[in-house]
Amino acid sequence: MTRVTPESPPVQPEPAPQPEPAPQQALPQASAAAARNAVTEWIITIILLLFGTTTLVQAFVIPTGSMEDSLLIGDHLLVDKLAYAPAGPVSRHLLPYTPVKRGDIVVFRYPADVRQTFVKRVIGVPGDRIRIVNKEVFLNGRRIEEPYKVHKTSYIDSYRDNFPSEPNTRVDRRAEEMLERHVAGGELVVPPGRYFVLGDNRDSSLDSRYWGFVPRENIIGKPLLVYWSYDAPTHRLAGPGFQLEHWKDLATNFISKTRWRRTFMLIRGHAALQ
Repeated sequence: MTRVTPESPPVQPEPAPQPEPAPQQALPQASAAAARNAVTEWIITIILLLFGTTTLVQAFVIPTGSMEDSLLIGDHLLVDKLAYAPAGPVSRHLLPYTPVKRGDIVVFRYPADVRQTFVKRVIGVPGDRIRIVNKEVFLNGRRIEEPYKVHKTSYIDSYRDNFPSEPNTRVDRRAEEMLERHVAGGELVVPPGRYFVLGDNRDSSLDSRYWGFVPRENIIGKPLLVYWSYDAPTHRLAGPGFQLEHWKDLATNFISKTRWRRTFMLIRGHAALQ
């Protein structure tokens, strides 16, 4: 399972002034659109960093590996809490509200214990039909390409890798209800107001296969970026409160254990599923 642990948002330094870019040739239409989208993402991110509070954006840390290699243990995220908020008559024109889409990475309250916060990828939205055959996901009758997923075991598990089927391990009662009420023709049918999510580290993820659908009201927001990534073990990140061992490690190894290449890495969904 991948939990995300809330933490206090860091104070962000003012960005250094940048030199004016050199004149460039006109981009093709597709490239220009991609460039505009990237600029828009950065503008929104900067606004949230400068003016956001826990109402707008919140910091979380990834303590487990079920979203590897998209998100790593020790990734510190900023999560946009307004992305999926209901749009008002005025705010809908001012803020980038979007529906929850297939391929989105979402942060949500764990249905079996809402005190815990998880992060997974949305595979199915209301009305979708889902089936997994020998580790391959079929969505509405077609096999989908998932370049983000990883498999770290070579064997086929009768439930995990061929779903829906008879569980060969203990699952939450919500998963039992899901299998009893929402399977038709060998496929799982996602009901209204619910979402089916999986971890990218597909063989080592406690996800909808084991505890059922994510209710829409449980979804908190979507990760914007990794603002800092530090190589630390799960037990130091998942435990409650102050951990002296972790702070000693930070004081000694901050430079060497920080994954500098992941700093300010934007987190995007997988558009091909949408």
